[in-house]
This record gives sequence, C-alpha cells and structure tokens, in this order.
Amino acid sequence: MISRRSILRLSLAAGAALSILSMNAGGAMAQAGKLDIIAPAAPGGGWDQVARAMQAVLQDGGLASPVQVQNIPGAGGTIGLAQFVSSKARSGDTVMVAGLVMEGAILANESPVSFDDIKPLARLIGEYEVVVAPTDSDIKSVDDLVAKLKADPGSVSWGGGSAGGTDHMLAGLVAKAVGVDPSGVNYIAHSGGGEAMASILGGHVSVGVSGYQEFAAQIESGELRAIAISSDERVEGLDIPTFKEQGVDVSLTNWRGLLAPARIDDDDFETLSALVAQMVETPAWQEVLSSRGWLAMYQPAEEFTAFLEEDQAQTEAILKDIGLIAD
Repeated sequence: MISRRSILRLSLAAGAALSILSMNAGGAMAQAGKLDIIAPAAPGGGWDQVARAMQAVLQDGGLASPVQVQNIPGAGGTIGLAQFVSSKARSGDTVMVAGLVMEGAILANESPVSFDDIKPLARLIGEYEVVVAPTDSDIKSVDDLVAKLKADPGSVSWGGGSAGGTDHMLAGLVAKAVGVDPSGVNYIAHSGGGEAMASILGGHVSVGVSGYQEFAAQIESGELRAIAISSDERVEGLDIPTFKEQGVDVSLTNWRGLLAPARIDDDDFETLSALVAQMVETPAWQEVLSSRGWLAMYQPAEEFTAFLEEDQAQTEAILKDIGLIAD
C-alpha cells in the first residue's frame, strides 16, 4: 500500500516539474506540508531576509504551509550549523539558509562542523556589498575612506556581520588593495543586521558594511550615505559608485542558498529540491528579487554542490590573503 506521505512526495515532484515547464500556461501548483527554515543569525540580516521572503512566497502561493522561521544567531552562522548538524534530522521538513559568510566563519572560527556535515540543496541569490557612512560623517567617498585608512588603519572602524564573513572579507580586500596591512583593519563584528544598524546609526563605527538591501531604507531616507558598491560595474537603478570606478580594484559578490540535513532520505530530498525549483519560478519570487535588488543565482543541488567545492577553496585563499587565517 502506498502511504499518504509517498503520495505527497510524488504529487509535489510531478507538480514542480509541470509548473517549471508550463507555469505560464497555467500549470497546476503542488502543495507541500510544513516547512521550518532556520536563519542562523539574528532578525534583520541577510539570512533572515531570505528566510522570511521564502516564508511569504511559499505560504502565500500555497506551496507549503505552515512555514516557520527560526533564528539561531552566533559565530557567523556556525552555532546554527552545529545545532542543525547535531539534530540528526532525517526528514524533509527543515532547511537552513547559508552563504559566503558561513564559509568564512567556518574557517575563521575553526568550526568543528562544516559543509561536509550537511547536504547542499540549492543556491538561491547573490547580492553585492555596500559600504555606508552616516550622512554627517566626514567620510563621503572612497578617497576619504582610503586617506583615513592610510593615515591610521585603526582609526577607521568597520561595522558588519560576523568575523571572517563577507563584510569582513570586503574590509580586508579594500585595505589590501590600497596598500594597508589587512591584519590591522579595525573590524567590529555583529550577530545580526539590527545590531549592526544600531551601531552604524549611533556613530559607534566609522562605516558599515553589508548587502545593499540591509541599508536600502536608510540610504533612501538620507540617514546613510552609500560610499561604494562591490560590483564590477554600476548596478542599474542604484546611484552608487563602484570601488573600481573610484580607483580601488575590489569586487565581491555574496551568495545565499539552502542546506538540507546530511541524513535526509532520498525521497524527502527530491521533494525539497522540487519545492525550491518550483518556488524560484514563481512571479512572486521574481518580484522579491526585483524589489530587493537580489541577483538571480539559482542552482539545483548537483550544480550547487560543485559550486561549493570551488567557492570554499577561493574563500580560504581570500582569508589567507588578507590575513584572517594562517597561511
């Protein structure tokens, strides 16, 4: 006898395949059961934003219900990763958001758990980094920032996410590119976007570093000035100069994706993979990408796994290059 659970898996997989091929022609949407999404950081940051965007798209679109987000902050996501790994989960009702930040934190914190202890599910999005300063700051351009760095590296405090993460990498890359020892960068780590924002707006750090979306409202309101963006070329719709056009040869793209438990059974993994593939094709998800300025970087599990192997090697090289881990 075929169980109800097996019927659900088959229904979702078939529905996902049909929707991807013929969604614009009115293909039927499959519906999954509950899903827990772990955001391994405090509310307000990039991982939390991705988790809650997924929550809205999946629930509002009838793709899964209920969808709950759980925040487990600390150590660049490695505390959440450790709990995710130690749960010994086998079912397909829990996933975790991860990204380049976690890659760096695993190395910088010498984490006892790593991406070897999970199963890559999908890469979802990419985002450029932005450096900002309060509008009343005397740092109004990259030239101002570089002048202060060269005069006294410690006098410029950089507020961002966890140590060894993307924000920290960018600060080190900028310092190295202008001839300043990256190990002397005064980087102030925060466990979530809300905490970092309070520090930046309160004048407790010289500049802030994060993805554009985390600063968008404050840039638009005039509370923060965007000094530079880490793209190779100007981003359409954003009046923010790149580092490169201001004479600093630096670019960096953050990515975010989903992890599944290492012990998940094959049927549940296929169900989750189909669900994510279906979600990224919906108009609602496309609107999320557009409204938040996220780059569409979806990769299914097999491609994502290969990407991770290469990206981890590149991240380790960057961290060594800027002195965040031993060579």
